[in-house]
Amino acid sequence: MIENALILAAGKGSRMWPLTKNIPKPLLPICGLPIIERQIQELRKVGVKKLYILIGYQMKELSDYLGKTKFGIDIKYIIQEEQKGTGHAVNQAKNIIQGNFYCINGDLIVDSENLERLKEKENDLTMMVTNVKDGSNFGVIESMNGRLVSINEKGISGKSTINAGIFLFNEKIFDAIDNIEKSIRGEYELTDALQDISNDIHILEYQGFWKDIGAPWDLITANEKYMHNLKNQIKGTIEDNVVIKGNIHLEENSVIKSGTYIEGGVWIGKDCTVGPNSYLREGTVLCGKNKVGASTEIKNSILMNGAKAPHHNYVGDSIIGENSNIGSGTKIANLRLDKKEIIVVHKGVKINTGRKKLGAIIGSNVNTGINASINAGTILGNNVKIGPNSLVSGTYESQSTII
Repeated sequence: MIENALILAAGKGSRMWPLTKNIPKPLLPICGLPIIERQIQELRKVGVKKLYILIGYQMKELSDYLGKTKFGIDIKYIIQEEQKGTGHAVNQAKNIIQGNFYCINGDLIVDSENLERLKEKENDLTMMVTNVKDGSNFGVIESMNGRLVSINEKGISGKSTINAGIFLFNEKIFDAIDNIEKSIRGEYELTDALQDISNDIHILEYQGFWKDIGAPWDLITANEKYMHNLKNQIKGTIEDNVVIKGNIHLEENSVIKSGTYIEGGVWIGKDCTVGPNSYLREGTVLCGKNKVGASTEIKNSILMNGAKAPHHNYVGDSIIGENSNIGSGTKIANLRLDKKEIIVVHKGVKINTGRKKLGAIIGSNVNTGINASINAGTILGNNVKIGPNSLVSGTYESQSTII
């Protein structure tokens, strides 16, 4: 029985800008609940009773949200004052966790079925792996006869087998980390420790949907997957003359007004107002305190807490940050005219998102004027203002004004 788990949740999540400027990455929502809360749900299913969470960046927000217990699991926090690499992160649990324990990166989709499979390797050090189209941003591994041979930290493009960020560890991992030196990057890398004891590392392939939430559009992809399995739950109010096809989750103190048409799965959090005469399409998530008004269509998008699209808007395949307001008539495109995969400029680098449909990634406290047009693949930082009738395309830093 594996009763202990460690979630590594201390990082800044800089690749998720602008979403992580004000929100810790593990608290970003998937199907209405934070990533880390989804992980805790799955850990509970496999019998975990004590959870250790490594925190650092925005630690108060994370600990305030989760508290000392969640889903019947006792939670203790380990503070990483200084981030000195993944090996350093895991080693913060030395002399705190005894015996076998799950170790999971705090930005992953994980399910209880795969965690259950790890139990078969109890008392062994085990790394889960998965296959991706491009291994450039991951630790690429080679194995033989179910054992690790080598691991290359970030840098092999093309189809690759990679470290999935899900492990079964025991005290042996701490001894291995103690024996490594700093890498070229000046950090203590977990991959170096694993390489040094590669003969002791079992390899287990992850089965089913796996996703590392490394970029904002990954959040949309993960959300799509979860929404396919959404169960119907109605706690709020649905007025007459509302059409609902498919499953919806409607939280308390939320109302769907007359004339609204919904194609589930759709998640609507607390204190939301939808309609009258709104159109919500599959994949839409309203995290809470949202307003979607008359003649507004939302498709496969996440509206963070307090975000509003109140009048004559179209929002497709997008993320709208906390307390942002989409002005009347603002439209967000989500498809190139040539229907090719959408390229964005993120943190100064051109990136192929791998998505043919992607609208805008919008930070918190953004306001758009009436009849603004936002092109596919646009990224807006926090506190951006867009003037009336503006055409916006590309990436804009926080505090920008576009007229």
